[in-house]
Amino acid sequence: MVPLHDENPTRITPYVTWAILALNVAVYLVQATGGMTEGRFGLTGSLAGWTMVPAEITQGRDAITNGPSLQPFWLTIFTAMFMHGGLMHIIGNMVFLVVFGNNIEDALGHAKYLAFYLGCGVLAAFAQIAFKPDSLIPTLGASGAIAGVLGAYLVLFPHARVKTLVIYGLITVLRLPAYVLLGFWIVSQFFSQITGSLATRGGQETGGVAYLAHIGGFVVGMALIKLLNAKPTPALPEYDPSRYAPRRGGGFRF
Repeated sequence: MVPLHDENPTRITPYVTWAILALNVAVYLVQATGGMTEGRFGLTGSLAGWTMVPAEITQGRDAITNGPSLQPFWLTIFTAMFMHGGLMHIIGNMVFLVVFGNNIEDALGHAKYLAFYLGCGVLAAFAQIAFKPDSLIPTLGASGAIAGVLGAYLVLFPHARVKTLVIYGLITVLRLPAYVLLGFWIVSQFFSQITGSLATRGGQETGGVAYLAHIGGFVVGMALIKLLNAKPTPALPEYDPSRYAPRRGGGFRF
């Protein structure tokens, strides 16, 4: 299921959400034009050392998988948050960010939202590190931080309607409550984590999706939004053009 647009207007222009989107796209363009390539013996390129390798964080040493890393190593927790492993990876993440991020930014304000986003990303990374502290597999992606946004959205707007592309035999668009879409998403992450762990148990470590970072980010987002005491902004009367003009739901209209 792919979210397209939520029927949940906001009071403010989501400058931080758009800035995060732009930064992710800019970094990906650098990656895609030679900034990072995957070779036989690991990652190479000017951005290869920006990925986060759990063993580097826990052991304080350079891994051989991607050349020299940023110093100090903990910086890679932040830089990896703005990198992606492929075109579909970044498209998927940015779709979820655009659809749901504006409402969380509206509820928190620009500065708190930025701190919330980065905090979710950092704690999601530590969830993955805790799961495999000696892993030499580079991790990258905004998924952990965006999962935090999804968790916060579920807490604040569980009944908001989301136009969703559903591909199940036939392709259709449905208006689903957020709790259905996001509930399906987080359950699928738990299922994928369990089946993935069983499939690779006892085998050689390979790359893949860091589902535990998704789960960790989602749970952290739910907790942080409550700790920050964020409240959904009250609805504005749609007939008041002077106040309604800036209010838009997040997503892609068609």
